[in-house]
Amino acid sequence: MHQSLRGYTTALLADVARDAVGEQIADDINAVAHLVSRTNDLALVLTDFTVSTAARKAVLEDLLTSRVHPLALKIVLRIVETGRVEEFPTALHELYELARHMHDLDPEEFRAEEPIVSRTAWRDYVAGYSEAVFEEVTETTELHEIEDELFRFARVVESSPSLRSVLSDTTLPLANREQILNDLLDGKVRPATLRLVRTTIAGRVRDLASSLDWLVEQAARARGWRVARVYTGLPIDAEEQGVLAEALERIARHPVELQVMAAPDILGGAVIHIGDLLVDASAQRRLDQVEEHLLSLEGATRGAQT
Repeated sequence: MHQSLRGYTTALLADVARDAVGEQIADDINAVAHLVSRTNDLALVLTDFTVSTAARKAVLEDLLTSRVHPLALKIVLRIVETGRVEEFPTALHELYELARHMHDLDPEEFRAEEPIVSRTAWRDYVAGYSEAVFEEVTETTELHEIEDELFRFARVVESSPSLRSVLSDTTLPLANREQILNDLLDGKVRPATLRLVRTTIAGRVRDLASSLDWLVEQAARARGWRVARVYTGLPIDAEEQGVLAEALERIARHPVELQVMAAPDILGGAVIHIGDLLVDASAQRRLDQVEEHLLSLEGATRGAQT
């Protein structure tokens, strides 16, 4: 199982794993694994690399929504998004075991059972963990504050060699290092910030300040995926903005804040920036596509006449 998937699932279940809900989620994932193993047609679709990710997710959503716990569904869909197609059944089984261990074992026992991984693998784990934490934050302003808190603590660590040394020393019990963090940060930063810092020091970290700066970048990226900058030459009324926001939320999988900006050079339609995604739905773009199509037809016609 990819470590980012393990980190994502661990963060998602952190608050419910030992409750009855955690047991239900584990059982739901196991039920999906058995369903896939018993249903040949379903297994073929979910392990066929020629079937798009969106199509495989749609199949699972249609099949499982209202039948499994929402967090179990999120985990199953996450496997589709991040795992290798052919490893889907195996990942289901491994995540069932992870959820089961989180439910059955106390935190110290669970930690002792976790595999020791390389620094690169730990970075992947924290990437998945942080994404799940950021998904729980609905307001862009709160994400901005988390980003700022992480940045400021990174500067504290950077300027204090003794603190950096203690927090990075894996020969010291993790509980001791976590207590130091609690003394420094508890009540002074948001719970999500403290969770992320605690997770970072739990693994093998070469440079703690750099790792915290990397988390700052992840927070900034998550914030970017919640802000959609819409450039349009014509006004967009409230109803149209609502429809657009709903469509973009399905893409981003988060609540989206629209920032509509006038762009007189756009003849019609809109150009939308959301995170790393650019959606060019402008009239000019469509005209350019028509022109390209006509030119290609003209070229083909000339070729046929010669």
